Amino acid sequence: MGTNTMKILIIGTCSPHVANHISRIKDEKTTIQVISNGIKHFSESERIYLVDFSLTKIWNLFITTKKIKKVIQSFKPDVIHIHQANSVAFYALLANKKSNIPAILTAWGSDILMNPKKSVLLKWMVKFNLRNANFFTSDSIFMAEEMRRLVPEKSLDISICNFGVDTYDIEVQKKNTIYSNRNHNPLYRIEKVIEGFYRFSKTEMGNDWQLIIAGTGSETSKLKALVLAYELTKKITFVGFVNKEENFKYYAQSKIFISLPLSDATSISLLEAMYFKCIPVLIDLPANREWVDDGVNGIIVNDIESDYLDRALVLDQKLVGDKNRSVILEKGTADVSRKNFKDVILKAVSK
Repeated sequence: MGTNTMKILIIGTCSPHVANHISRIKDEKTTIQVISNGIKHFSESERIYLVDFSLTKIWNLFITTKKIKKVIQSFKPDVIHIHQANSVAFYALLANKKSNIPAILTAWGSDILMNPKKSVLLKWMVKFNLRNANFFTSDSIFMAEEMRRLVPEKSLDISICNFGVDTYDIEVQKKNTIYSNRNHNPLYRIEKVIEGFYRFSKTEMGNDWQLIIAGTGSETSKLKALVLAYELTKKITFVGFVNKEENFKYYAQSKIFISLPLSDATSISLLEAMYFKCIPVLIDLPANREWVDDGVNGIIVNDIESDYLDRALVLDQKLVGDKNRSVILEKGTADVSRKNFKDVILKAVSK
């Protein structure tokens, strides 16, 4: 490593999370180059090399790996930071196989919690990634334990790091609104959010509440049809993809944030909702329990067919909101995230 600058190669999909991560670790002492499958979310100041991370094209095993290897050889990074233990890591670690450059692998959630259950091949790939990276980050203790369980023969050096939330204050009055902003695909079960709101809207206490659904996805049309069937078009609003400021505004005005996915690690949406003083209503997953104590600073849903939203109204909005804000200020801000990831990078380079 040079005396003045550290060269970091970031490898990950074209995602706002990767772009935000880069903005947080970048400073006058770092030179960053990026290998990704798109440029949409990245700064124009970043040098980006485009590759195809798809597993369905068998020739990527040679073409993508070769492209990544060429970047590694020309850039000569001090450390390689890979985002997601899926095909991204597979190609990156294959390309880095014969070098002595330390590789950090950041797990995101479904790559560890779901992919190994989909097929023998995907499980083998995830294990390959865990065996061949040098340092690891997980956004939850639970996911770190799953990583260790997959490769018990290797002592994984895992640091707990989340992407953190931007501290951004908006003066908005809290309203009787519930906010959902997860993707519209089968994993996130937005139809269950709608069904739960339908039951809630029929009660006396839920009569004057509104549900705001942000995001888009493969099931958006089906979800809109469900709202029409339930005759809830006056109470449920689809706002589509929202930018950061709009997203923050919806958190700030909503009393409740809801998320009921089949699987999840620590979601950035949960941390943002807690920062903006929402009462989180969450499906019972280990990572969620690391942030929310049922009946104290949110609601943990065991039975997705139950009247769980009624339980949320029992909680004191201000007390829960203040507690959740303090938790995020202590453990979940962008500044905390920056320090944690930089500590991992410095550890990797020093070894």
